[in-house]
Amino acid sequence: MTLRLPTRSDTPTLTTDHSGQSKRPRPIGGGLTIASHGFLVIWAVMVTVPLLWSVLSALKSDPEIFTSPWTLPARWRFENFVRAWDQANIGSYFVNSVIVVLGGVALTLLLSSMVAYVLARFSFPGNRVVYYIFVGGMLFPVFLALVPLFFVVKNLGLLNTYQGLILVYATQSMSFSIFFLCAFFRTQPSTLVEAALLDGCSHWGAFFRVMLPLAKPGLISIGIFNFLGMWNEYLLPLVLTTDPNKFVIAQGLANLSVNRGYRSDFSGLFAGLVISMVPVLLVYVIFQRRITEGMTAGALR
Repeated sequence: MTLRLPTRSDTPTLTTDHSGQSKRPRPIGGGLTIASHGFLVIWAVMVTVPLLWSVLSALKSDPEIFTSPWTLPARWRFENFVRAWDQANIGSYFVNSVIVVLGGVALTLLLSSMVAYVLARFSFPGNRVVYYIFVGGMLFPVFLALVPLFFVVKNLGLLNTYQGLILVYATQSMSFSIFFLCAFFRTQPSTLVEAALLDGCSHWGAFFRVMLPLAKPGLISIGIFNFLGMWNEYLLPLVLTTDPNKFVIAQGLANLSVNRGYRSDFSGLFAGLVISMVPVLLVYVIFQRRITEGMTAGALR
């Protein structure tokens, strides 16, 4: 075995400018970084400007929306939000969405975490088959199952009910939730579960007292994703809910766009749109750090 001493060509060299000062070589990939940052800035502008424009339009009168769409309101008309909440029934749609979405997220997190824990930590015949069946559910779009789903919910007597939408939302979100949490549970240390079992804890106790608290970052992340998806869901409630008193926020906005459009109440329409965006924006602002932590926690353990 021979050792080769570094030669002059192997050592990094410094270039000098006209003033005689040394300059380090320019790092590779600087142009790519500038391009990526520029793309992110453009994307942020494309997302932020429509949001701000919607908020400003919600605070204007109808003539101002068309005559001066890019200026500040001459008078801040907060009564538009009151009119949208009361007269356009946005308040009722908002409450219905809160009930259905919170129930769907809670049920999804409970069931998917239990299934993912079993598939990730226990070996039994058919483990991989069950796992790939759940993962395969992500390959099928929802509209392919609308007709059989309608008859199943109808036969169960759950049409136009909160319970029916909660169950459908939970089952729809199970595939992605199990796929996400199964990979997360595989990274958790098994020694803690073994210690809990040696101390006399049952498998149920080890799951709820040890593993579930450890999976808190992953549960928060998947809960946020499910909340956003359920809040913006339109197709499922359109098929399963025909009672106007049980409409969710997506149906309410569609109904509002028709009614307010015929009445030329565009300020009320924008006010209802802003009200529907508030929960989504709050979730992003409050839990943005949690989303990043949950996505990287499994890789860093």
